[in-house]
Amino acid sequence: MPLRLTPLLQKRLTPRAQAMIESSLAYFPELDGKSITVGYTRKHLGSATVVYRKGIISQLVIRLKVRKLSYQTIGHELTHLVQGLAGGDRRAASPVRGEHIPSGEKQCDIWTLARDKIFCDDAPTYIRMPRVMRERWPAYAETVRDLCIAAIEKRKSHRLYIRWLEAEIRRLPQRPPEKISPEQLELPFGQG
Repeated sequence: MPLRLTPLLQKRLTPRAQAMIESSLAYFPELDGKSITVGYTRKHLGSATVVYRKGIISQLVIRLKVRKLSYQTIGHELTHLVQGLAGGDRRAASPVRGEHIPSGEKQCDIWTLARDKIFCDDAPTYIRMPRVMRERWPAYAETVRDLCIAAIEKRKSHRLYIRWLEAEIRRLPQRPPEKISPEQLELPFGQG
């Protein structure tokens, strides 16, 4: 898959960030054979743009903030490109329908987390969740990913699947821990 790095990104790109971008692309077969321009942004964690010329997709662009870059951010922006590809040729009577990722930021977060565990290294930006979950994301990441996968399945029969997902996520901090660590079993009882 041809990647074109903008000059501004080339100045700031670290070997770690480059490896992260390249390994993330392997999880997006929909982008195989497509040329992607990767640029730098200062304002946001990332952004994505699908450029049309005369109704035809002419360019796929993502911009990333290299500092504190996460797989979640890279995956989120690549998912936006997949969302954009679903629109297809704008000159056609109607875009290609079928199994595609619906447009929207929350939808993008859901499909990114569901795609692979690699994209669970940081909390998603748009899905609503209690602050404690963002602060302790590694403890909740796998469960939230499982809920995202369930939400995608639920979407087939339940129009309000995002509302369902966020309600289930809100309940997570209220549940007792499912696993007890060995350290918890060895805690000394108070001397009486």
